[in-house]
Parts: sequence; structure tokens; C-alpha cells
Amino acid sequence: MTPAHTHFSPPPRGDALGFTMVELILVVAIIGLASAAVTVSLEALVPGERLNTSVRNLSAALRSARAEAISRSMEFRLIYDLDFERYRIGTPFRIDGGSIVTSDDPDDEQQRYYTNWRALKPGVELEQVIIAGEEFSEGQVFVRFDPLGAASDHTVILSQPKHNQVFTVEVLALTGLIRLHEGFYLREIPDDGDFD
Repeated sequence: MTPAHTHFSPPPRGDALGFTMVELILVVAIIGLASAAVTVSLEALVPGERLNTSVRNLSAALRSARAEAISRSMEFRLIYDLDFERYRIGTPFRIDGGSIVTSDDPDDEQQRYYTNWRALKPGVELEQVIIAGEEFSEGQVFVRFDPLGAASDHTVILSQPKHNQVFTVEVLALTGLIRLHEGFYLREIPDDGDFD
């Protein structure tokens, strides 16, 4: 019996190993073009997402203030700081843990416990807060949430001036529920003709 012969081929020549410089340059160029396209797509999405995130975060704070007011059977507040694009929740509890704050006396207000400020995303602004028809565009204003779930009738206009985007957060007075509207939205005040 004769042993099986295997066919042996010589190793490839040195110039056939690996990639050529032209092939490497083409691969790098394709990767560069693909990453540029992804970067442009992300830049287009990020501004809109900042406004959406700000709207979601504000809505969550409003719902939280309403839920706390109902569950604790006490008035809670949400304070808007229009100068610094931020907001926070004001509780009826005192900083020192003493009795509950029940008045609007400025001395009592200094003793009220507040949560930390929550800033809007960069580039998003608290353009305007409209409380019971009165418009505010600077300073600090607050709205109330009562133990029955009702709230101060108010509308918050969030904007992203660089991208010409506006979003409206509406809080209904009787229920304290939230309605979200793309763009600028202001509910018309009913008049006597609406009830005929």
C-alpha cells in the first residue's frame, strides 16, 4: 500500500498578502462618510429631543405635585423661575420640621420646604406662564395644587428659539390634568354665548 500523497502548494508571494494602500484608503473614506452622515442625523434629532425631554420632565413634576397634594390632603405648589429657565415643587412642610405652612405670609414662605430646582435642557426656555389669563415672562411665579386634585388654571409655553420650536403645556383648573400641544396654544375663554 502506498501512502496518500498530499498536494503541497507554495506560499503566496509577498505582494499578494494583506490589503493594498488604495484599498485601505477606500475603506477609511467609506467609514468617514458613514460617520459624517450619522453625525448630521443626530444633530438634527438632538434639538427636538431636548424640547421633548423638557416637556416630559415638566409634565412629570406637575403630575407629582398634584399626586402629592391629593395623597397628603394638603396644598402643594409648583414654582416657575422664568429668569433662569427652571422650576421646583413647594411643599406645605417647614424646613425645620415644625408645623405646616398654611398661609402666604412672606415669613412663612421663607420657612417652606422646596425641592431642588430642575433646569430645562440647554437651549430650551420658559418663554411664558399664563395663570388665570395673566401673562408672566420674567421673575418667579407659582401655581397651586389642592387636595381635591384641582390646580391653578395655567399654561406654560416652552420654546427653543434657535430651532423655532414651541410647545404648550396646559394644566386644567378643575381636574389638575395636563394637556400637551405642539406649537403655541391658548384655550379661548368661554363667554355667555357658549352656554346658550
